[in-house]
Amino acid sequence: MKSERNIPTVPLSRFFKHSLEILKNPLPFHHQNFEEQGDVFRLKIGFKNSVVFVRDAVFAEYVLQKNQKNYTKSKIQTEDLVKYVGTGLLTAEGDHWKKQRKLIQPAFHKKQLANLLGSIKNAILSEYSKITPNEVIDIFPILNDLAFQAVVKSLFSSAANQEDINRLQYITEAAQKMLVKELRQPYLGWWFNVSGEIKKHVDLTGEARQILKRIVNERRTSGVTENDLLDMLLDARYEDGNPMEEEQLIDEILILFTAGHETTSNALTFITQLLALHPEWQEKIFNERNTILADSDDLMDLVTQSKICQQVIEEGMRLYPPVYFIDRVNKEVDTFNDLDFEAGCNLLFSVYEMHRHPKLWEQPDAFLPERFNEGGRKFSSHYFPFGAGPRKCIGNNFAMFEMIIAVSELVSSFKITPDFDAIDITPLITLKPKNAFLKFEKR
Repeated sequence: MKSERNIPTVPLSRFFKHSLEILKNPLPFHHQNFEEQGDVFRLKIGFKNSVVFVRDAVFAEYVLQKNQKNYTKSKIQTEDLVKYVGTGLLTAEGDHWKKQRKLIQPAFHKKQLANLLGSIKNAILSEYSKITPNEVIDIFPILNDLAFQAVVKSLFSSAANQEDINRLQYITEAAQKMLVKELRQPYLGWWFNVSGEIKKHVDLTGEARQILKRIVNERRTSGVTENDLLDMLLDARYEDGNPMEEEQLIDEILILFTAGHETTSNALTFITQLLALHPEWQEKIFNERNTILADSDDLMDLVTQSKICQQVIEEGMRLYPPVYFIDRVNKEVDTFNDLDFEAGCNLLFSVYEMHRHPKLWEQPDAFLPERFNEGGRKFSSHYFPFGAGPRKCIGNNFAMFEMIIAVSELVSSFKITPDFDAIDITPLITLKPKNAFLKFEKR
């Protein structure tokens, strides 16, 4: 077997030279390396540590689907994130993950989601009432609250009071910010421990768990059936007939908060900015909505028939994928395209780069929703907004339905104009928007 040296390598000196710009936004640095080194390269980030960056979509398919059994998620998710959200679907591995996925999957079938659409719409309209017409506002905070409220209402219906919801949102977002600090500044790990910063946020997570346990126990003792996600999770049974234990249930709920709101709010913000820059697509969505509503006021009809709206959302997630990197570590040695990978290689698949690869997309940097007129399946070999393979996001249908309702309702009420020169990004754990200043004129 050949040595790993056959993978093009970017030296440690280059990493240090560009460390400040990497801290601010690493994507231009990675892009330059891809252009110079090819679709797979190794970046030395220490004297012994390195990361292999990949924008080869065929390799991504191989790792995420064809040979996925040889690959696991990295320490970031299986250890670092676990201390804040527990071991749920996002962070679990192996047999434990399989058992949880099989148990929870039915709750996210389209027929079950139909019961949640009314709650999702109400959460959306409540947040849109906070938009001040004819004034320039940063839309991200409103869409961030919208996405969190949609998850809460889908989970708990009316069981959680506003004080609990606000506290849960604060704790969820505080833990995410702390994790970003740990990942971006690993050399300060000792200080985060000594100063009590990590303990403070772990204790906050403990407070969130207590709030959730109280809500769950109140539902259990009430005897009321809401047909929401909490009821589905409480009613779910393993093959042996047993329900989830309480701690596991709380882990899964925390995962839904963490994974279910930030990615959606990021995507919705980018999509709203793109619509502001391309008003002709606002009108297309507006007219499509009116045509659908003329025949039916059923929300499931709206989300399944809004083809133009879905095209805009798909294209928005192609250009600005909230999950812009997918990480994997190979358990055993592996070879792909004559490149050899020792066991334990840290692999980072750049979804952002694959979604803009000139060999995979015509006019890759242009906003062209019409490319998705046959849906996203046409590009399934190199389009990964929700990941791919067995670990593909379980909530992809939930997220799409929520975003279709959110975009449709927004365009039906407002004409959107930009107050920014270009869409700006902040790459953290997810790809976050920055300075999303827009003006909303009442229709």
